[in-house]
Amino acid sequence: MRIKLADISFGSCRRSAAPLLLLGLALSLSACRQDMQVQPKYIPLRQSTFFGDNRSERPLVAGTVPRGHLDDDVAYYTGKDAAGKYVTEFPFKVDKAVIERGQNRFNIYCTPCHDQLGTGNGMIVRRGYRHPPSYHIDRLRQVENGYIFNVITDGFGAMPDYAAQIPPQDRWAIVSYIRALQLSQNASVNDVPADARAQLGGAQ
Repeated sequence: MRIKLADISFGSCRRSAAPLLLLGLALSLSACRQDMQVQPKYIPLRQSTFFGDNRSERPLVAGTVPRGHLDDDVAYYTGKDAAGKYVTEFPFKVDKAVIERGQNRFNIYCTPCHDQLGTGNGMIVRRGYRHPPSYHIDRLRQVENGYIFNVITDGFGAMPDYAAQIPPQDRWAIVSYIRALQLSQNASVNDVPADARAQLGGAQ
């Protein structure tokens, strides 16, 4: 008896073979799969029996040279000294270029809340955000430079931190400009250099 190809129902064959194909595909994929959560790894500082000192963290190879920057200048990166006290001095020389850079960064990041004079009446505050203190109150005129730097770095109260947006050099530049703002709003004629007082006219 001969069976003609036309007599075979391919629909029934496909239906019976489909589960087998899916099963085979699933088995092949599961054999190759290795999720990140089950891969061999060490959690930082977890004990290891592989190394003789039982530490998974390996010491740096002798002579290793750091790349990028090395945060070894505590005052520059934190605004504090080794004892944890706020520094009073700037970690680098402040000149006109630094203050102008600080003004530029201040106008971008700080004026929305602190306004251009530093009185704390910026546009966001006028629309309901918490009112920050004026830079011109006695308390903030007397705080250390490192304190202001640290507030910019870590935030304070309703103010978020700006460490990700503003690099340390620019944070210090902003501090220098804030000091210039404070001086401009609380200075007397005696604070003006003698050779420039003639330009003030009748100012007292």
